[in-house]
Amino acid sequence: MKTLYIVRHAKSSWADPEQNDFERPLNERGKRDAPRMGKRLKEKGIVPDIIVSSPAKRAKSTAKKIAKVLGYSKEKISKITKLYHATDDEILGVLKTIKDIHSNVIVVGHNPGLTDFANALIPQSVDIDNIPTCGIVAISFDVTQWRDITWGQGKFLFFDYPKSKED
Repeated sequence: MKTLYIVRHAKSSWADPEQNDFERPLNERGKRDAPRMGKRLKEKGIVPDIIVSSPAKRAKSTAKKIAKVLGYSKEKISKITKLYHATDDEILGVLKTIKDIHSNVIVVGHNPGLTDFANALIPQSVDIDNIPTCGIVAISFDVTQWRDITWGQGKFLFFDYPKSKED
């Protein structure tokens, strides 16, 4: 059994409209939401074996803030260039390279690729219009190897995002 937690980066700052997209940091809301969502994962008893992230500043910051709450070393977060504005096929390609010793994986990245990716993995009876900033979609797979994951074969576990409840 493999479980995937798809996390869209937290809210980023647009304070400097001239700033390079890759270098945009989190805004104040993003800095609050990432640890809140990490806390929600922790309350569910989720312990990641590995966290992989887009190397963009806002994604790395989100991954680090969630990792801290979960007791996962920020130095162990894998930054994968292919996750920066990746398509659903590119994200699947990254997932298939994860070592099979890892059962619980958190992937931190960007929309629209993450929403497309999540919807392609789960049965059509579940449709997620949009993963909002710092939203999390959890999906499990009845496989022993990441490379065996295919479209439409995931079991939807939950969808959570900062505004879904007060905490």
